[in-house]
Amino acid sequence: MKGLELAEKYYETYGKSMLEEQFPQIRDQAAAGLVGYGSECFGFDDEISRDHDYGPSFCIWLPREIYREYGAEMQAAYDALPKEFMSFAERMEEEQGKGRVGILCLESFYEEIIGRCSVPKTNAEWLAIPEEMLATAVNGRVFEDHLLQFSQIREGLIQYYPHGVWIRKIADSMAKAAQAGQYNYARAMKRGERIAAEIALTEFVKESMHLVYLLNKTYAPFYKWMHRGMQNLAACKEIGDMLGLLYQIPDPAAAWEGVSPQDYVYNLNTNDGRVLVIEAVCNILVQELNEQGLSDLQDNFLQNHIPTVLGKI
Repeated sequence: MKGLELAEKYYETYGKSMLEEQFPQIRDQAAAGLVGYGSECFGFDDEISRDHDYGPSFCIWLPREIYREYGAEMQAAYDALPKEFMSFAERMEEEQGKGRVGILCLESFYEEIIGRCSVPKTNAEWLAIPEEMLATAVNGRVFEDHLLQFSQIREGLIQYYPHGVWIRKIADSMAKAAQAGQYNYARAMKRGERIAAEIALTEFVKESMHLVYLLNKTYAPFYKWMHRGMQNLAACKEIGDMLGLLYQIPDPAAAWEGVSPQDYVYNLNTNDGRVLVIEAVCNILVQELNEQGLSDLQDNFLQNHIPTVLGKI
């Protein structure tokens, strides 16, 4: 059973009655759910991830003044709930995983993740928040929220970046993907700089995935979940499988043997299968830019689209 489903069942079985019977006076000021750090909040938990910070649990968020008055008492009631549930053992927490579930201050929850307890108002405020933290703030599931204070912040973040911020982030990611994959990878291979080439390839993979998230208007999660999360996206999700091919292609060193500095300056070394995959990925990204009206160019070099994209601000 996925952690989100387990959390909701645990709340419905024990948490709801705890609130109704022991804290009826503040029942309507509490929000309940499972949101925040951890693979289970993204729905990515599996047998491997369940060796820590997994088990029957949920969050209850209280406004700061209510938390100050009732937080400790409610936490004691939460701690008294059955530890085992539906054959699942007690949640085992690592030190760094403490404080992620249980009774939480609503404002402090958002402040810890995004540095504020309100939706950003200016472009600078949006850009100051790491994107993976925005993904963390809007993941998971809210089971109940009568006051709606928690959900209003959440929904404001889910509405995504302002248009100008979105465009700038697309342009920035395009520049990084083009420089790493379509420019520096080949130059590093020509020099025999294999470590530099691998770094360039990795940077291209990261930025092309980031572009897919941006074009889907979905916050990209922490790097180890970016590829997994692409399965849940609508546009360009096939890029996830294509990027996997980059790590299945046999050593391409032979494709660069005997290559002179003048070779492959304005054309592609199609003897290197990685180059073919990189260009195929960029072609899909260009098609999506065209589809969304962000560029009308057909050029496969992402860098050449940036002025047109920035013109959409």
